[in-house]
Amino acid sequence: MIRTKHTHADGARSRGALIFRKLLRTALIMSVLTAALLLSGCHKSNKRVAFTVPKEFDTSKEYTITFWAKNDTNITQVNVYEKAIADFEKLYPNVHVVLKKYTDYAMIYQDVITNIATDTTPNVCITYPDHIATYQKGNNVVVNLDSLMYDVNYGLGGSKLLFDGPTAEEIVPKFLDECRIGGSVYALPYMRSTEALYINKDLVTKLGYDIPDIVTWDYVWEVSEAAMAKDGDTFVVNGQTTLIPFIYKSTDNMMISMLWQKHADYSDDEGHVLLFNDDTKDILYSIVPHAKSRAFSTFKISSYPGNYLNAGQCIFAIDSTAGATWMGTDAPNSDICSDDIRSFETVVRPIPQYDTSDPYMISQGPSLCIFNKEDEGEVMASWLFMQFMLTNEVQISYSQTEGYVPVTTKAQESEEYKSYLAAEGTDNTLHYAVKIQAAKLLLDNIDHTFVTPVFAGSASVREAAGELVENVTRSVRRKKTVDDAFIAQLYEDTAALKHLDQITVTEADNRAAGALPKASKVLLIALVVTWIGLIVIYFMRRKHNN
Repeated sequence: MIRTKHTHADGARSRGALIFRKLLRTALIMSVLTAALLLSGCHKSNKRVAFTVPKEFDTSKEYTITFWAKNDTNITQVNVYEKAIADFEKLYPNVHVVLKKYTDYAMIYQDVITNIATDTTPNVCITYPDHIATYQKGNNVVVNLDSLMYDVNYGLGGSKLLFDGPTAEEIVPKFLDECRIGGSVYALPYMRSTEALYINKDLVTKLGYDIPDIVTWDYVWEVSEAAMAKDGDTFVVNGQTTLIPFIYKSTDNMMISMLWQKHADYSDDEGHVLLFNDDTKDILYSIVPHAKSRAFSTFKISSYPGNYLNAGQCIFAIDSTAGATWMGTDAPNSDICSDDIRSFETVVRPIPQYDTSDPYMISQGPSLCIFNKEDEGEVMASWLFMQFMLTNEVQISYSQTEGYVPVTTKAQESEEYKSYLAAEGTDNTLHYAVKIQAAKLLLDNIDHTFVTPVFAGSASVREAAGELVENVTRSVRRKKTVDDAFIAQLYEDTAALKHLDQITVTEADNRAAGALPKASKVLLIALVVTWIGLIVIYFMRRKHNN
């Protein structure tokens, strides 16, 4: 047998070759994984191409579209939806609309987010621009309406529509502007409301105060503290053992409105979170003494302000104008036992202001968006139905259910709507005085309304604003000291809880444009390092062999 003599150099070369082969195999595996991730990312970002308006809508083809809508457990609103669907289907018998009812906007939002991942989104959805900004993290998920709105055939007021819908110019410009994200329109306004201050005039008068046309924050705090006088366990002003003079339903809106009235920072159009500033701290400090005296509370802490107002246990209740049918002695939707309701005069005013000569109140209310689908006819059917929801009959009927106002000048200026407003107080149902006064409040102050910047994550900033008020109020009630250190920690904790440090428009835009996922970037870096290692080993081996 002939034996080959192995030298130390041969062993080294053999080990080097083995290492080289392992690195090569690793590099190939990583290349395959990276390619798969890149293809997956590209596939995800291009799952839907941007919708283009077809020349004709094929009425010979059957379409079934889903409509996710919200109602406040109000059967009258459900009836409006169902009648609108029936009327639309008579005009377009090839389109079948399936209604799914929700009682909470947050549930609609969560369900849409879940269904985006499985490509089972609804066709038409009642929503908010804040939510749409998050939906748009996926490319072309929500249909851009810029070209649809002005299409001569099927756009707003188009010549081939089978109904008398509004033109783009007949949508209240301020309401339409609220539906722009990144300069493009992704929704149409459906209803609009603002917040109102509902006042028990009898208790204010008993305390010796008049009610100005626009109240200030100082006025509300002063009257609220004056109402805290007791005779034993009973409050003097209402003769009851329970009284919370001032209750705010949405502390999100409370903080945002106070900042806006101060012209203070909150967030900007580029998605920067500016909420945690000295103006916010000053506002929180202003709440502290009234939280301590229990003159102030919130919906999350005490419950619905309308219930306390109607029971004579609240003087100032701030809630949406859409909630007006729950407010007052004769409120048709009052939630409390009739035996607990007190008789008093309800006055409706704008929310408290810092500067009464320059009032600001938030604009709110649902909008409608449509989701992109592979079948362009299905999208067109959705677009036609969404427009139909802006016709006068639907707009006026729905606005009459609560303190909403129609979003079109076409409906607002109609004789039917004017007659509805003029009949204020003639009954306590359709023409309930407080409801119509709340609607008139918004109609008279559209130019004084505002909305906050919309971007992916803006809904979280809104929630954070309210959490600051809630946490300070709870902490004071628990006898904790609220000082600069407390607020600094509160800012840090709230930002972390709402992941505000992760919000930037740049990141959202990159995701929407199909930028590489983080995992792909890591793999690419590792792949580059591996190939560099291979090249180094290759040249080292050549040098050693030579």
